[in-house]
Amino acid sequence: MEGYGIYDRDLLIVDRALDAHTDDILIAAVDGELTCKRLGIIDGCPALLSGNPAYPPIRLQGREVTTWGVVIYNVHALCRRVTR
Repeated sequence: MEGYGIYDRDLLIVDRALDAHTDDILIAAVDGELTCKRLGIIDGCPALLSGNPAYPPIRLQGREVTTWGVVIYNVHALCRRVTR
């Protein structure tokens, strides 16, 4: 998710009361596996997009998807010793 400014060991604050909208960053369970991705549209269908080009989009059509919440804040440490 580095392409979206989210780095390894960052702290994400998630609002579970918000409905997900296109371009929101979500915590979602796709077929039972948790992931953090941006909600997008591909060919008119919803998809989860990675901020890392090494990971392909996850098309949601025909999959079991549960949105856990919308990421509203991202916190990362300036001193890496704090996060180890």
